[in-house]
Amino acid sequence: MKSDETRAPRLLGVLGGMSWTSTEIYYRLLNVGVAERLGGLHSARLLVHSVDFEPIAARQHAGDWAGTAEILAEAARGFAAAGAEGVLLATNTMHKVADQVERAAGLPLLHIADATAAAVTAAGLERVGFLGTAYTMEESFLLDRLAGRGVEAVVPPAPARAEVHRIIYDELVRDVVRETSRATYREIMADLVTDGAEGMILGCTEIGLLVGADDTTVPVFDSTRLHAEAAVDWMLSPSR
Repeated sequence: MKSDETRAPRLLGVLGGMSWTSTEIYYRLLNVGVAERLGGLHSARLLVHSVDFEPIAARQHAGDWAGTAEILAEAARGFAAAGAEGVLLATNTMHKVADQVERAAGLPLLHIADATAAAVTAAGLERVGFLGTAYTMEESFLLDRLAGRGVEAVVPPAPARAEVHRIIYDELVRDVVRETSRATYREIMADLVTDGAEGMILGCTEIGLLVGADDTTVPVFDSTRLHAEAAVDWMLSPSR
């Protein structure tokens, strides 16, 4: 059903650039989602701050998460002054510093794990595979948040985690998609299904460039798309 075309969507601050390839997907999904819901020539009202990923990735590798938080917090501070009512952090990994970004922005942050968990539980599933960067697969900030919402996320063994991570940083963030890497991801997902995964979370915003629903035998939950869908719902909801 089309909504009232006179009602403008709420203004959303999008903190992207991590990587630009996934931020490009977010921009399209947010605009298409609003256009489909409102009809006519409607599009999303967005403030996009796209950071330089190189210094952030270097700090990730060095374990300097405080440094990454400082960069993103500085980027987020301008959203409220520009009229945004909420913030979307267009990355899974940097949700490690989501609380710092939310405080710096002084605005509610739409959390990617919440949107993903809602979709998994709505499908009636509890135990799912999870693919992402080494940071998200080996640390607890996303997995614990999913668990707190009733989703048990299981990750591949260490050698497979390393290869999933390498493909993300060496290929997908550079907009490189290789068939050999697709085959590798398919094999890793098949092993997770054999181990009892009932679904598969694509828990890095670039992974959807490589694999999707046709690459595994279980339901796929693409965190990028689910996050964008939740953001469209938020943009079209009444201001509080």
